[in-house]
Amino acid sequence: MKLHQIATVTINPSLDKSTHFKELVAEQKMRCEKPRYDAGGGGINVSKAIAELGGNALCLFTSGGSSGEMLEELLQKKNMQTKVIRTKSWTRENFIAFENKTKAQYRFGFPGNELSEAEQKSIIETIKEIKTNFLVLSGSLNEGLPTNFYQIIAEKAKDSGIKVIVDTSGDSLKKVIETGVYLIKPNVGELAKLMGVEYLEKKDVEKAAKTLIDNKCSEIVVVSLGAEGAFLVTNDQTEFVTAPKIEKKSTVGAGDSMVGGMVWALSQNKTLKEVIQWGVACGTAATMNEGTQLFKKEDAERLFQELQK
Repeated sequence: MKLHQIATVTINPSLDKSTHFKELVAEQKMRCEKPRYDAGGGGINVSKAIAELGGNALCLFTSGGSSGEMLEELLQKKNMQTKVIRTKSWTRENFIAFENKTKAQYRFGFPGNELSEAEQKSIIETIKEIKTNFLVLSGSLNEGLPTNFYQIIAEKAKDSGIKVIVDTSGDSLKKVIETGVYLIKPNVGELAKLMGVEYLEKKDVEKAAKTLIDNKCSEIVVVSLGAEGAFLVTNDQTEFVTAPKIEKKSTVGAGDSMVGGMVWALSQNKTLKEVIQWGVACGTAATMNEGTQLFKKEDAERLFQELQK
């Protein structure tokens, strides 16, 4: 298999359907506008973000049923490099609805179906064959998968000298950092859980991130503060970037866009300060678009330039 600078893994992808409707009224039939379909799931979104910036990432994901076929077609139209692992169960679907009257957004996420032992083994074996510099593990896991599934993948990748980047949460995140990876991107709430506390003040974020680094959990810890911005922390460097002020339309895919921007910047040998600036620029730009769309390159570039001032 040829060398790919970046590869992303999406164990639990989704076919995302988004629409607009006039007003939410219980017990009433609400007419929706023509839906928009997007290929979704953490790693897939990261690959799409990298492609938008002009990069190229091998996008590895599971796919099953007609929903999986539609997801594959959407990625083919974007001319993305893909590696598909077939599953008996159908790919899950998510639904996002935007209420015109209140401008409120409603997001309905569904669990992914269980994967057989043979399908789980196929995922591991396929990833072992990938040659890449950066491997991104992003998104949730299907129901029934062991919480150490990402950890198993990370261990295989590290044995091959691959830099592993992780964006997940809960027990999956706790297990994978036991292995020690290159970069993790928890939000401040997830960081608090890793520290065993309910809440972290902004002033405590750097110290908490340093604790993870000291414990060999990750070489780089990026902590998202949402609309406030983000921290990037290493053993000897801390950068904080304030997010540009924009009119927010949707937060869908903002975190994945942030990861995509950072991984692309890393692959371009940007400085760590530029890495977090690109991450914040792409994540912020994603919130400027409705529904399940990610960001536009021109918006991300403009916001990145604003962060240089």
